[in-house]
Amino acid sequence: MSVLQPVRGTHDLLPDEARRHRLVEEIAFDVARRYGFGEIITPIFEFTEVFSRNLGETTDVVSKEMYSFTDRSGEGLTLRPEGTAGVARAFISGGLSQHLPLKLFYRGPMFRYERPQKGRLRQFHQLGVELLGVEGSQADVEVIALAAHILEALGLKDNVRLELNSLGDAASRANYRDALVAYLSGRKDQLSKDSLERMERNPLRVLDSKDESDRQVVADAPLMQDYLNDESRRFFDEVQNGLAAAGVPVTLNSRLVRGLDYYCHTAFEFTTTALGAQGTVLAGGRYDGLIGQMGGPATPGIGWAAGIERLSMLFAGEAPVVRPLVLIPMGTADAAVGLAQRLRHAGFTVETGYSGNMKKRLARANKVNARAAIILGEEEWARQAVAVRDLDSGEQEEVPLAALEDRLSRFR
Repeated sequence: MSVLQPVRGTHDLLPDEARRHRLVEEIAFDVARRYGFGEIITPIFEFTEVFSRNLGETTDVVSKEMYSFTDRSGEGLTLRPEGTAGVARAFISGGLSQHLPLKLFYRGPMFRYERPQKGRLRQFHQLGVELLGVEGSQADVEVIALAAHILEALGLKDNVRLELNSLGDAASRANYRDALVAYLSGRKDQLSKDSLERMERNPLRVLDSKDESDRQVVADAPLMQDYLNDESRRFFDEVQNGLAAAGVPVTLNSRLVRGLDYYCHTAFEFTTTALGAQGTVLAGGRYDGLIGQMGGPATPGIGWAAGIERLSMLFAGEAPVVRPLVLIPMGTADAAVGLAQRLRHAGFTVETGYSGNMKKRLARANKVNARAAIILGEEEWARQAVAVRDLDSGEQEEVPLAALEDRLSRFR
């Protein structure tokens, strides 16, 4: 009989890796709280239209990567491939427009059917933020500064680079779209099949193509920055000035785009070469048209998302390991159960030696890197005392039960 394996593109987070994963999340959330962000938790699956209608039918995520299914009642459902659409749906269905501005932090598993590779899985985990209800550039500055702060708190400041671009307002994008289509139309014979389809429906997505022939065509394409109107330039200047004031260095990237129509103004990515070829660690942008497109009230928004697996691979710190106390009952098993519960309620991490002689139980205590052993011998227990052995120094002393928590405090 073959040994059961995890599904391709999924990964077990075993205790050591899970500790690191959780620490990355907690560091990020701790920094986000300092900026006034509160946590939101949305369902892992939504009605398929939440994603298909709003991510765009022509995007790779919708056309190739979503895990969609029909449930027993005939409803079309999809495991979430990203976090923003679900947050926007929650904003609408929860009637949260009266609470603007809203600062929201999320974390959890996402699902995409794509080729598994380093730092990219079919079930992966993201953390992200959304700031809803602020039209001005100060929102853009704040969410990008928050991202930079989180990456710094994770020890990644020297391994990442912030790339920034402006997509302009609707009028600027329309002018640029016309110029891009005119340019691409004269080079159709050099474009991939996918990009020919994108050009008809969503030409800005051609700029994101990974096809080498497409990349050569795009290299000489018109630049968005040449089509920004005065209002868009002013907004972009404000973002750059605000980031300078916040001490966040910027690299302008005129090729950085977001293909969907509800994106506008600021687009950004934090990239790294520390994982081999240049890769994106964290990415986001302004999406003033999304909530209105979903049927909610016109509401400006900006946010970003980061892959926790990639952050965890880059994370410079070590997840702390709590060294437990080990309780070793020698003929006093019932008493040990009560004492273990008492110590746990007092805030100690306690493991129990289940079986074996004293030597084997102490060997197991060393194996789990215990800080101290509490030995419940029958004679000591009759005196309402226990023996406490410091497993680092080897010193052992008898401690009255009434003073146990106080004497164990140095082992926390």
